[in-house]
Amino acid sequence: MVAAQKDSQTATAILLAAGGGSRFSGAEHKLLTTIHGRSIFAWSLQHAIEANFKQVIVITGSVDLADQIAAFDEMVRVITVVHNPDWRLGMASSLQCGIAKARQLGADAVVVGLADQPAIVSSAWQGVGASNAPLAVATYNGVRGNPVRLHAEIWPLLPTSGDEGARTLFKSHRELVEEIECEGSAQDLDTTEDLGALTELLSR
Repeated sequence: MVAAQKDSQTATAILLAAGGGSRFSGAEHKLLTTIHGRSIFAWSLQHAIEANFKQVIVITGSVDLADQIAAFDEMVRVITVVHNPDWRLGMASSLQCGIAKARQLGADAVVVGLADQPAIVSSAWQGVGASNAPLAVATYNGVRGNPVRLHAEIWPLLPTSGDEGARTLFKSHRELVEEIECEGSAQDLDTTEDLGALTELLSR
């Protein structure tokens, strides 16, 4: 049986920002696309930072986000950047990079979100992070999304290859899962057609 986390404040956030975004046909990488004057990546990182984690690990890969991260200079003490040279191998490799760094930082659990989902608000990060369940997942109007919380004792069960993160664990270990109803939205920026919906969400 997986032990519950004793103190949610020891959780570390992981923001996955390594993918190539191949389906997005905009003029630049989708994470650099701006809505209301801010990049998709900046919206996502801001919300994670505002959730008051002791550490936010950003996993980079296909696109240079150094300038974007530098803009958060006042919060540099909580941001740890890890480059995934194997980002082309899929999400699992990026998640493993984040887990490895979280282990080094002494985290008891991680709360994982995707940088192309800028409408995941800080309260969603906080709510999932505060769960005592070994596996916790945000829901929006009853539909599961991100972020997700993963206790350290189940990290060895995570996939090491492929383009899936923790989804398989939520299927195989259903008895350990807690659903956390959240504000905001897990709408992602996959294609340019998604920009309209995200613009509306970020206007609220």
